[in-house]
Amino acid sequence: MQPRITVITLGVDDLERAIAFYRDGLGWPTQGIIGAEFENGAVAFFNPGLAALG
Repeated sequence: MQPRITVITLGVDDLERAIAFYRDGLGWPTQGIIGAEFENGAVAFFNPGLAALG
């Protein structure tokens, strides 16, 4: 089995701005912010697929 990266986690100061960059700038699909009701729980997931990264 070849080693591969499957998840990358980035901490950002402005989650909405980061979402705009990855979603609108790079075209990566996302459902948006999840878990905003929890203190320090807000997160966004992107699934660009291999084609977007190649």
